[in-house]
Formats: sequence, structure tokens, C-alpha cells
Amino acid sequence: MRVLVTGGAGFVGSHLVDAHVARGDDVVVVDDLSTGRLDNIEAHVQAGRVRFCQGLAEDPAVLYPAFEGVELVYHLAAAVGVFRILAHPLASIRTNLDASSAVFELAAARGIRTLFTSTSEVYGKNASDALKESDDTIYGATKVHRWLYAVSKATDEFLALAQCQESGLPVTIVRLFNTTGPRQTGAYGMVVPRFVRQALEGQPLTVFGDGSQLRCFANVHDVVAAMMALAATPAAVGEVVNVGNPRETSISDLAALVCRIVGSKSPVQLVDYQAAYGAGFEDMRRRVPDVSLLRSLIGFVPTTPLEETIAEIARDLARDLAPS
Repeated sequence: MRVLVTGGAGFVGSHLVDAHVARGDDVVVVDDLSTGRLDNIEAHVQAGRVRFCQGLAEDPAVLYPAFEGVELVYHLAAAVGVFRILAHPLASIRTNLDASSAVFELAAARGIRTLFTSTSEVYGKNASDALKESDDTIYGATKVHRWLYAVSKATDEFLALAQCQESGLPVTIVRLFNTTGPRQTGAYGMVVPRFVRQALEGQPLTVFGDGSQLRCFANVHDVVAAMMALAATPAAVGEVVNVGNPRETSISDLAALVCRIVGSKSPVQLVDYQAAYGAGFEDMRRRVPDVSLLRSLIGFVPTTPLEETIAEIARDLARDLAPS
């Protein structure tokens, strides 16, 4: 089939492109390269398996030609990373809302199966033992820009579900919990590649806050497999589905694990949230997915051990850091 991936030159998007090309599909990628990298998909472009459309997903001059003959849409284009969002709040809001509105409208008008990648950020401050898709969202004050990403992605979910209800858009929303793997950059606040790079370079591993906050990390290959399976599952239409690995680890333990796997003696340096992100930053103490709905729909959940994922990231980054 012909598949459209918005944000397809980014971290998750490019792995999704790889998987569809490997399956024999023709792929169209829309990406403005603000955070994505053409290098991630260039081999497919050169081989004629991917058609690359550089530009904004909300731009009709880019989006309409990209939709030609498409049978499946993955909408991943969005503002990413805490650092970038705090630095560019207005652009982040516009990117998330305008792109999603344009993609959903066009997909609904043509009845195209669509999968939208939302985020566990929509749960906000809710620190329940295992977050279910039906759980409440709890946000901070609007003056705290940290929450604008969560609120804009939640609004995108409302847009998708409204199009599903009123226009029959066959859409599935996936709430990605922390996803990591090769090609992910630490430049925008992603913690695992940042720790791995610091360990490889012998630099201190900078842990924001006290390091006791708990997170769950899923391997990108598992996440892509789950997304593709959901896209092929009719029962997933109209659903919001958590996608993540439910294994918890503290950020301090993550730093120690990275050092052990990389073989680094780098020290750990605690950095106050205010120093890292500015005054008024708020973080969640815990974020764990309930993946029972995912398991019931497709029969599997992400389970790749974090140790294996860290080693994979280390091999990838070591190639980048090797002298040319």
C-alpha cells in the first residue's frame, strides 16, 4: 500500500518508514526538518522507495500532493522536546494544533485509515499506579508553559475523536510513553541518549531534580511494531491506546545503568529543575502505563529490556562520535 508519515524524518517516524519500506510499501514523508533529519530516510529516498515532501504538514501546498493515492496515514508531525517547547511556546501550539487539524480534515474527507501519535504527557500530574486511557488528566496553571504541550496534544485527541464521531474518520490515537532507541537525540531533553552520550564522552551525567522520579522506557522497534499492528486492527478504530513498556526505573538508577553498560566511570551530577528549565518548572514523580487495552487489541506489548536498548543507543552514538 501507499503510506503517508508526517514527521517521517524524525526519530520514531523514520523507524516507522524503515518498517513499511521493509514490508514492501511505498512511503510518502512530510517533514519540515525542524527536528527531523533527512539522513534518517535518505537511503530510501535515493532508492526510490520514499517520496520526501519538505514542508509543514499544515501547508495545503505540501499536504494535498502528499495525500495522492495514500491508503494509510500516520500523523507524527509535532513540536517535540521539553527544551524546544519552553523556548518556543507559540510555535509549539501552532504546530501541534494546525498540523493535526489539517491532516485529520483531509483524511476524514477521503476516509483514509489514520493513526495519530499522542503522548503520555496528556495525563499531566496524574501519578496513578498504572495510568489507564480513561483516567483523569491533571494539569498545572496556564502560566507554566511546561503544560502547553500536554494540553495541545490533548486538544489534538479531541479533534481526532470529533472527526471520528462526526465525519467517520477511521482513527486510532496512541499515547506513547517514553520511547527511546537509535537516532534519538538528547538535544531536546530526551534523557536516555543524553546520558549515553555523556557516558561515552566521559562527562558527568546530569540528572535533573533529585533523580527519584520514576519513568518507563520502551524500545522504538517495539513501539513501531505496536503502531503498525494497531493500524491494521479494525477494533482499534475510535480508541485511545497506551503504548509503552510498563517496567519502571528511577532516573538515578537509569544513570547508573547507562554507566555500567557503556563501561563509563562518569559521575552523576544533580541539577536543580530551575537551573535546567527556568523558574516554575513542574515535573511528574511517576508515569507508568496500563497496557491492558493494547494487549487485548493486538496480543503483545513492548517488552525489550532497557539494558538492550541502552546498548543499541550506545553503538549508534559511538559511530557518530568516532573520528572520521
